[in-house]
Amino acid sequence: MRADRLIAALLFLQSRPRTTAAELAAELGISTATARRDLQALTDAGVPLYPQPGRGGGWALVGGARTDLSGLTRTETRALFLLLAPALTATPGTENTAAENAPTTDPARTALRKLLRALPATFRAEAAATADATLTDPAAWGHHPPTRPPLADHLHDHIVARTTLRLTYRNARGHPSHRPIHPWGLIDKDGTWYLIAGTDQGPRTFRLDRITAAQPTGTTFQRPDDFTLTQAWTHLVQQIEQRRSTTWATVELPTHLLPVLHHRFGRHCHTDTDLGDGRSRARIAASTPLDLARHLAGWGADLHVLAPDTVRTHLARIAAELTAHYGHPDHLQTTPTTPTTPPQTPPPPATAPTDPATAPAPAPADTRPTTAPPATAPPATTPTPHPTRTTSPAHAPDPTASDSTPTDPPPPAPAPSPPQPATGPASPAPPPHTPPP
Repeated sequence: MRADRLIAALLFLQSRPRTTAAELAAELGISTATARRDLQALTDAGVPLYPQPGRGGGWALVGGARTDLSGLTRTETRALFLLLAPALTATPGTENTAAENAPTTDPARTALRKLLRALPATFRAEAAATADATLTDPAAWGHHPPTRPPLADHLHDHIVARTTLRLTYRNARGHPSHRPIHPWGLIDKDGTWYLIAGTDQGPRTFRLDRITAAQPTGTTFQRPDDFTLTQAWTHLVQQIEQRRSTTWATVELPTHLLPVLHHRFGRHCHTDTDLGDGRSRARIAASTPLDLARHLAGWGADLHVLAPDTVRTHLARIAAELTAHYGHPDHLQTTPTTPTTPPQTPPPPATAPTDPATAPAPAPADTRPTTAPPATAPPATTPTPHPTRTTSPAHAPDPTASDSTPTDPPPPAPAPSPPQPATGPASPAPPPHTPPP
């Protein structure tokens, strides 16, 4: 490819003060005429190259100018600027500029701008277009973009200098520890940073957000010759993912929800069978049965767990806890006879013997609280709703509701204080109340 040959010719020119077309032809394995055409093409592309005729003449770069391209080919140039495009662009919400217009405050952008200008003109336009063709937004929906922790730069310097550090670390329970370490490498795992280091107990991994201090000791170390950061991290990831997938469950769900399940469980979700009728079977994994149940509880009836029984038991317990806390779904349905305006007649006092969960209210003529319901009242564990009240919870849409207290489990709680009915004039004690059949 001629572009590759032109770069090779430029690198050959940089290696000596002057060269002839014959020398260039011998170096590249081409004819002398082809070498002359390549030298002229470099001149036309803007390379400061001039010929000097006569004995001892040849071609030379003006003023010894150098363009350090490291032998990049056109394909390699495109791949490089495509890979480094995030540094040439900006996160949405900030200015999005190409390398030529990038601010000079960022060293990475400054270096890339210099690299872009160092390319021959024939490569420069394509490299800039490659960089401007891709925008990377590292922030997940609803989240701020991840930032490089300041401690990472501090640790990076000591990793390069091979400096022993005195590390103060707080574990997951918040307990601090102190130890000398040999920092070997940093890893950015989806916005969470880790440090792999050598310790007296062998290699260890530390989360940067739990490191409270890293002080140099003044001594240096030698990293093991057989250590490579990529291999060490790959081995660690395999170990952690195995621990995160010790419990597997078989589930059935609508086929159109499979992408959601795969997104949630990632590599720990395997599609087994298409059952037809729009349903599929899959296998998912987590570290414990309880973790699986917690992840699946929000799916409700859309997802059915076939096995194991431990996950099903945890799901049943979570459902029972939610029911006890928020109420049974049967009590969350609004009756069709719910009035849209307050009733004109006051409701019976809260002392009705058919609603023992309601706090007793005194009769107008007697200020003593009622301490016991009539003998015909049902047990407190099976309350019967009052005939004039609905079973709608307080959080259901109700334009006539005047109670702003939090939602209580059914049966509905009484109206807030004062204990007397909120509307209607005072009246004598009501007649005996007959519970509904």
